[in-house]
Amino acid sequence: MNRSDPDVWLSMLYEGKCLPERDLRIACEMVKELLIEESNVQPVAAPCTIVGDIHGQFHDLLELFDKAGRIPQTRYVFLGDYVDRGHNSVETFQLLIVLKIKYPAHITILRGNHETRQISTVYGFFDENMRKYGNSNAWKYCMEVFDHLGLGAVVEGKVFCLHGGLSPDIKTLD
Repeated sequence: MNRSDPDVWLSMLYEGKCLPERDLRIACEMVKELLIEESNVQPVAAPCTIVGDIHGQFHDLLELFDKAGRIPQTRYVFLGDYVDRGHNSVETFQLLIVLKIKYPAHITILRGNHETRQISTVYGFFDENMRKYGNSNAWKYCMEVFDHLGLGAVVEGKVFCLHGGLSPDIKTLD
């Protein structure tokens, strides 16, 4: 059994387990490579399900997949705020990045305001990583992924998706 296998990781994550620190580091490197190749405003094909803030509600995310369909049967755009506030931000974010590794064309993960060092330190993600891993390494790996998340998506050239608002100075997608 290859420990760097996304299928193995998905089995663990769907059971509500966190990835071992070594595997998380590898997964973060793998997903960063995918995200580097994507546009800051990612084109997305319809049909897709657009999802707002999850805030560490891992069981709600699993319920969403049960109701709306699992990836790859359903295509998703996640608008950010995966972490903080809830008790399972670690599991939530890890599941999303491993799904991105396994099915890159079926999931778009955008950055929310909680996918930053400052906000995730204040609102709980840092502390949760410390409790679950005993050090800050896992949090640091996730921060590097946060730095690579896109800012927006456009579904079929018609529906503009992003986490929050836009500056009034922005006039074009470019």
